[in-house]
Amino acid sequence: MVLLHGWPVTETHWQGLLPILRRSGFTSVPVTLPGLGKPAESTPSFRKSDLAHRLGNDLSERGLARFSLVGHDWGGTVAILLTAAMPQAVNAVVIEEEILPGIDIDIPAPGAEHYPSWHGPFNRTPGLAEQLVPGREDAYYGTFLRQSAGPPGLAPDTVRSYIDAYTTADALEAGLGYYRSRADDIADVQRLQQNPIHTPVLAIGGRYAMGSAVADGLRTLSTDVTGLVLERSGHYPAEQEPEPAAEAIIEFLQRHRDQPAP
Repeated sequence: MVLLHGWPVTETHWQGLLPILRRSGFTSVPVTLPGLGKPAESTPSFRKSDLAHRLGNDLSERGLARFSLVGHDWGGTVAILLTAAMPQAVNAVVIEEEILPGIDIDIPAPGAEHYPSWHGPFNRTPGLAEQLVPGREDAYYGTFLRQSAGPPGLAPDTVRSYIDAYTTADALEAGLGYYRSRADDIADVQRLQQNPIHTPVLAIGGRYAMGSAVADGLRTLSTDVTGLVLERSGHYPAEQEPEPAAEAIIEFLQRHRDQPAP
């Protein structure tokens, strides 16, 4: 099981999930996409289809010929595009809290009142974040993390660890790159809408974030979508409700573990 977290978190996002998955017999392979809390090493394209291609090559080099994907936030967009590119390799996909670029769908209440709407336009505006964020990372990342977590919140130590991981010039540049590839990402998602995937998808939303919009958005991209809303979660169900999230993921992946490649 390959796990891809999003922005602005780190592999800590999975820490509550991993022991439960391990006890159920799954081998988990957490992967950090370039620049998401770790240095990007080189300056890659942040177009999600390019990241999916790069990840597919990396997994093939590791000898992983058949696997499942669990993607959170931007990791979810990469997971769907990788599945479209390598359907023979992917058993099933779990998407946690992601609406892919270009999917026009409203977030329902109460998530609409909690999930931030400011960060996308802010991050995409050329030069703005570069001037305003350095030295104010607590306000920038901290505000997003606390707002997007909704009333259930995240542990203060976890929020601190995420802010610290992203308090570098490289992390800021990479994070903005994920948002500023929007035009290319939308073009790729629109092409996928014309030829949806058939790989089974479990769409998990948090009630205080994207909620049922995760599944509704994915139904334009996949012919087989199961939706789940976790009632005590914001944008981080794997952290905020690890046990019910793990139970749902395990049941879903066990059901599709031996499914023939499409």
